[in-house]
Amino acid sequence: MKVNKGFASDNWSGVCPEVMEAIQEVNKGHVFSYGEGNEAITQEAILNFKAVFGEAISVFFVYNGTAANVLGIGHLLRPFQAIVTAHSAHLNEDECGAPEKISGNKILSIETKTGKITADQVTPFLHSFGFQHHVQPRLISISQVTEFGTVYTPHEIRQLADFAHGNNMLLHVDGARIANAAVALGLELREITTDVGVDVLSFGGTKNGLMFGETVIFFNQQLGKDFEYTRKQGMQLHSKMRFIAAQFSRYLTDDLWKKNAQNANLMAHYLFSEIEKIPQLTITQEAPANGVFVQMPEYLIPAVQKKYFFHVWNETTHEVRLMCSWDTTREDVDGLISAIKNEL
Repeated sequence: MKVNKGFASDNWSGVCPEVMEAIQEVNKGHVFSYGEGNEAITQEAILNFKAVFGEAISVFFVYNGTAANVLGIGHLLRPFQAIVTAHSAHLNEDECGAPEKISGNKILSIETKTGKITADQVTPFLHSFGFQHHVQPRLISISQVTEFGTVYTPHEIRQLADFAHGNNMLLHVDGARIANAAVALGLELREITTDVGVDVLSFGGTKNGLMFGETVIFFNQQLGKDFEYTRKQGMQLHSKMRFIAAQFSRYLTDDLWKKNAQNANLMAHYLFSEIEKIPQLTITQEAPANGVFVQMPEYLIPAVQKKYFFHVWNETTHEVRLMCSWDTTREDVDGLISAIKNEL
C-alpha cells in the first residue's frame, strides 16, 4: 500500500542516499572514539567546514538542534544575561524552556508578524544595562529561515551584527534551515554568516537530508574556547563521532546541501503557484524558502490531512504550514493539490 508523503515537516523525510552511503562507508573497523586522537573522519569534516566558512572558525558536533542552540548560546553567557529573539523563534517556542533550565538565561522575546527582528526592536531592552534588578541583554538570536518561512538578507544580518557588537552583545543564528535560506537568496553559506558578522551558528542538516547531528560553529575561536567541556557537561559528546562527522563531510562536498535545498525550495515554489490558483485558499506569508503558509476553510483541513498530513500553524485563523523536503516531488505536490480540489 502506497503511503503519501506528508507536508508536515522537512524533519519527516528520510536520509538522502549520499549521506546514507557516507555513514555506511565509515561503518568499518575501529577508530578513535569521541573524535579524539586526530581521528581522520572528524578532522576531514572540520576541514570541509573551514573550506566553506573560513579558517578562523571553531567546529563542534552535537546530536541535535536544541543542544546546538542551548549549549552554543549558554557557553557565551553568564546566568544573569539574557537572549533577545523573536517570540516565534524555535529557541523561545519549541525548546521546552531548555535555555532557562540548562543555562539559566532568560529570553526576552519580540512580537513580529514576519518572524524577523530588527535593531530598532532590540533597542528598548538596552535600558536594562547596568540596572541590577534586570537581566542584562547579551545576545541576539535569529532564525534563518525564520519560523514564518521568511529569510534574512545579508544586509539585515549585518545591521543586527553591527548593532550587537556596538552594544557589547553577540549575534547567534539558528541555522536549522540555513541551506534553504542560502538557496533562496542565491548566495553561499559564508555570505550570510562569516561575511556579515555572525558570532555563533547552529548549523543543521537533519531537515535537509541528514540522519542526525548538528554543528556549533564559533566564528571567533576565542569565543569557542573550552566549548568541548561545555559539550561534555551538556551530555552531547558523541562517542562514535565519526557518524555525525561523515554526514556533514559529505553534505558539504559537491554542494549536496545546495542540491537538496534547491529541490525543497523549488517544490515549495511550485506548490505556492498551484495554491494561488485556488480562490478558496489564501497565501499568508511571502516565504521564499521551502515552506508555504496558507489560510484554508476550517472544514477542509482535517479532510485533506487524512491524505497528506500537515500542521495547523494558527488554530484561530485556520492558517496551515506546508513544508517541502529534499525528496518532495511534483507528483507529491500534484497529489496534495488534487486532494484539496476534491474536498472543495
